[in-house]
Amino acid sequence: MRQMKFFGMVRAFRTSIENGSMIQMTGDEMVSMLVDAEWDDRNNRRIERQMRNAKFRYKANIEQLHFDIDRNLDKNQFMRMAECTFIGRKENLLITGSTGIGKSFIASAIGNQACTLGFKVLYANTTKLFTRLKMAKADGSYIREIAKIERQDLLILDDFGLQPLDASNRSVLMEIIEDRHGNRSTIITSQLPVAQWYEVIGEQTIADAILDRIVHDAHRMELVGESIRRRQRNKNVETVESE
Repeated sequence: MRQMKFFGMVRAFRTSIENGSMIQMTGDEMVSMLVDAEWDDRNNRRIERQMRNAKFRYKANIEQLHFDIDRNLDKNQFMRMAECTFIGRKENLLITGSTGIGKSFIASAIGNQACTLGFKVLYANTTKLFTRLKMAKADGSYIREIAKIERQDLLILDDFGLQPLDASNRSVLMEIIEDRHGNRSTIITSQLPVAQWYEVIGEQTIADAILDRIVHDAHRMELVGESIRRRQRNKNVETVESE
């Protein structure tokens, strides 16, 4: 079993010998137990691999979210998003709000849940992603990097709009959104309301094309209120969630 890389079976088999449960099992029960153990082991390793590949900013999960904070976070809407059916429908999610209010954490929690459900996820800070892709054009790896992004069931673009896009970044964003439109889902977080994204993108024609593909039928979470980090400092309380 070990040579065939059935590691889940190996551990279950050893445990059943050590605790004596093998003696009480029928042949069918033993086979069923070993197959279940191998299935669970492979599934857990797949989830761990997906988590590593996603490169989340936060190790966030839905159980850590605070719904008692006044920031216009609708629990029913969030739980629907956490079911990740919007990924199956190739829909987008836009999360906006001031800095420190939890946008990145919420996006990461949904991405984490998507990984556990078997979706391929990639988290990226938007500014750093554009920088990396600009360098990829220089060293010849651009096509490979874009293809990797295109394969993801869910792409999380965090902190969009921190600075206006130049012509190169507009072109990259257009290519990414065009590839994903109707084929994959994207979560975008931003401190700016969606209405101001035109100014960030810059070129009106390209901005129209990009936003038409992003915003059309997208789900929205428009958070309001004071920074969670600032509340922690002011009240001297500890919370697991921040941005």
